[in-house]
Amino acid sequence: MTKFVELTQVSKHFDTKKGRFQALSNVNLSIARGEFVSLIGHSGCGKSTVLNLIAGLLEANGGGLICNGREIDGPGPERAVVFQNHSLLPWLTCFGNVHLAVEKVFGKRENKAALKARTEAALAMVGLEHAMHKYPSEISGGMKQRVGIARALAMEPKILLMDEPFGALDALTRAHLQDELLRIVAATQSTVVMVTHDVDEAVLLSDRIVMMTNGPAATVGEILSVGLAKPRNRLVLANDPEYHRYRTTVLEFLYHRQQMPAA
Repeated sequence: MTKFVELTQVSKHFDTKKGRFQALSNVNLSIARGEFVSLIGHSGCGKSTVLNLIAGLLEANGGGLICNGREIDGPGPERAVVFQNHSLLPWLTCFGNVHLAVEKVFGKRENKAALKARTEAALAMVGLEHAMHKYPSEISGGMKQRVGIARALAMEPKILLMDEPFGALDALTRAHLQDELLRIVAATQSTVVMVTHDVDEAVLLSDRIVMMTNGPAATVGEILSVGLAKPRNRLVLANDPEYHRYRTTVLEFLYHRQQMPAA
């Protein structure tokens, strides 16, 4: 496997009023170009911390992080993040929210027409051509998340980082956007790292599932390679014994080998 993203002996602690909290300890993970990797585990296991370290939004206290042959030492346009809360600017239209990111990344070397075309293409990719001139207050939660995904993809990142992007949505909208994400990733050959609590989502979308141990001092417990053929169809997989085998493996890790920590 060609290592595109690599975490080596990564640790992270936070200083709190109650003292030092060791969030992560000795995290080792390699991700290949074009791979879809999900991070799963109980609340407080450091999934989002790992994602934020890769994004450059947090700085590790130990170990090393490499992306595309370069040390990660802060945020960069080659790493785009989609959060659970869509983080759209309410005073800008859908077009304006995406165009802002496009202008930031490509504004110094492309003209206005090219920037406009990039923005429109990104919105078309997520099926929002008809809503590009609407404001966030005028569209649904699912559509807002699609704008967030369009904004991230419009930057042409080398890696797409997603922190529970569908967690706040209803089941039908979540299923629709999962299918959309499968289509987009297949079309763009994007490298994706996604944090999720949803076992079915992880199995449906992922090439590998990284199962985290409980915190404090959380680390990578097990990594499951998902060998289901692509493209994947959720209705076909519903009766696929291999799908259920992968699902059971993750559930056994979460609820037998890593039981839910006490509140």
